[in-house]
Amino acid sequence: MRTPAIVLLLAAAPLAGCGLTPLYSGGGHGAVGATLGAVDVGPIEGKAGWLVSGALRERLAAIGGGAARYRLNVRLDDKIVGLGARSDDSVARERRTLRARYQLIDGVSGTVVLDATAASDAGIDVVGSEYATIAAESTALERLSETIADQIVARLALYARRTQPARP
Repeated sequence: MRTPAIVLLLAAAPLAGCGLTPLYSGGGHGAVGATLGAVDVGPIEGKAGWLVSGALRERLAAIGGGAARYRLNVRLDDKIVGLGARSDDSVARERRTLRARYQLIDGVSGTVVLDATAASDAGIDVVGSEYATIAAESTALERLSETIADQIVARLALYARRTQPARP
């Protein structure tokens, strides 16, 4: 009975000195939280832009809110491509791709401190009902917008972790 506990303790011992620390240590008061809380999201065009900017604002506000030191500019490319054809040459499946190019701009100096991209795609079955297909395309866009926002916030957090001094 004691053998599994000892094995578990021995296996966990090397992890204590590995140097890993939580990305969001300190919560909204830590270096990453303070930086993310100081990001203002610029307007993004289109329905996809409305969804992505809303998701970004929701995530950044949840981490912390402070005076805007950075501005996040995002440009989106939303495409739907038909894949697969039925015997009557109609499309059987679609692929919706949402790509974002974003820049984090320092509000003090006006320089671009981060220039990166994020992307995600989803497959959509094209069914006999046009309404159902449109609903599936819309749902796919909502999911893709959430995924893009998650990718952007994660990349911003890594930037903040790398560049900001640790706070007590």
